Amino acid sequence: MQIEPLSIPEVLLISPTKHGDERGFFSEVYRHDALKGFGVDLPFVQDNHVLSAARGVLRGLHFQLPPTAQGKLIRCVKGAILDVAVDIRRGSPTFARHVAVELSADNWRQVWVPPGFAHGYVTLEPNCEVIYKVTSYYDPASERGVAWDDPALGIDWRVPAGELTVSPKDRANPILADLGAAFSYSDRINAD
Repeated sequence: MQIEPLSIPEVLLISPTKHGDERGFFSEVYRHDALKGFGVDLPFVQDNHVLSAARGVLRGLHFQLPPTAQGKLIRCVKGAILDVAVDIRRGSPTFARHVAVELSADNWRQVWVPPGFAHGYVTLEPNCEVIYKVTSYYDPASERGVAWDDPALGIDWRVPAGELTVSPKDRANPILADLGAAFSYSDRINAD
């Protein structure tokens, strides 16, 4: 398993190894000790599995407020997605910056998105399935979002806006400038 920090170093790209033969393959997709070596030492408490039937389904940008802020370990097991993490920690040297990574069944990569980041993805193919682990249970009372099309973030979703399917809830999310201080960099709630 190869683990490397991205341009925002708290966000990690994880490339599990696949060992294949005539029977199929074996892949170790999660190792606590390997992630702990990169500062990720939070327990995973819930797994989620999502199917998006069409190309251009955009989910996000989502996060939960403390004390139920979530870290997420995301992988795409069918199809391909563009996965995006936005730093929303006020005072962070990378505040309002984002990283975008293509995750697919073919490239077998995963991404770790720590608490303090808004997360979203768009499907690049039809019939995408995404599985992700989270470090806190889903809490509707602390669920929040950032506008996926906030011009200040400048995210290239790689699918034209007119071809996107976005839920009414996600269309109503505020831009980052109107969000307020959901997280502070000095809180350091992300694993480090």
